[in-house]
Amino acid sequence: MIVDLRSDTVTRPSKAMREAMMNAEVGDDVYSDDPTVNSLEERVAALFGKEAAVFTPSGSLANQLAIRTLVKPGEELLCESNSHIVRAELGAAATFSGITTRTWTAARGLLNAEQALELARPDSGPYLVSTTAIAVENTHNFGSGTVQPLDEIKRLYSLATPLGLKLHLDGARIWNAHVASSVPLSEYGKYFETISVCLSKGLGAPVGSLMISTKERVATARVWRKRYGAGMRQIGILAAAGHFALDKNVARLSEDHARAKKLAVACNSVVASTVNPAEIETNIVGLDLTGATWTAAEFAGKAREEGVWVSALGPKYVRLVTHLDVDDLGIERAVEVLQRLLKSAFVPK
Repeated sequence: MIVDLRSDTVTRPSKAMREAMMNAEVGDDVYSDDPTVNSLEERVAALFGKEAAVFTPSGSLANQLAIRTLVKPGEELLCESNSHIVRAELGAAATFSGITTRTWTAARGLLNAEQALELARPDSGPYLVSTTAIAVENTHNFGSGTVQPLDEIKRLYSLATPLGLKLHLDGARIWNAHVASSVPLSEYGKYFETISVCLSKGLGAPVGSLMISTKERVATARVWRKRYGAGMRQIGILAAAGHFALDKNVARLSEDHARAKKLAVACNSVVASTVNPAEIETNIVGLDLTGATWTAAEFAGKAREEGVWVSALGPKYVRLVTHLDVDDLGIERAVEVLQRLLKSAFVPK
């Protein structure tokens, strides 16, 4: 039995999703002739109260298309130091768009509006870099699935807007934040000029993200999508999976959250310092192995030998991610293995 907790990107489309893909009506999307992707873009834009959206093959591309419409070459984007845009997109903002970044550091990636704005230097003239946008990640991946407080988002918006600063939402897992907090998607949409959302993580589609904004920004993004080599043809096959995911797999994210909490409680019961279950809000559990005799890579290797696959994302940091392909039986097996390994990794002195 394999229990794959490396990421919620490892899900495989169900039989019903595959049937929806097989039956999709398609056309050439470069010509905007694919009715299934057109309807998906319209649907997702409407969910967030926005005018338009463009389908992309990855969340990274959706992010990059969004921020390049907000920030000119040589200008500055502010992000939390462990955000996906600056840690996991391989310097794309600088490489493709000439965007510089500065970061603030927050425990668990938790947004504090004043902390973010302390760095902002808009309209800095001809000698200093000008800040033009701020990115917020919700949920925060490397913060163990942190849900950003709506009050802080509102405050950031209220303080940033008079300064002429635009906000981007990296909402790869905004569906998890929505389910965990009960904040409507349209409420999140009020405070961000651009939004990226992913369908291939918790929602279980095989491929696909969308960049959402005004018609004008999306039209610009569509040109850059083609320029980056991501103009696609009969992608209604993929968009149909996105429709299915939105129809069937949003509400059930609460099951993933409950299973993540169970993992956190189980690990905490063995070594309390590894994780605080009270901080696990969605489907990501980060284990701090500080004080263990094993590295994170060694821990992950031993877990894999027993059929539990986890990610080592730092010298002493292991990440577990629940998703629709891991059921209660899988969680029970993971608990058994992880508890036993934690007892061995933290040998009493």
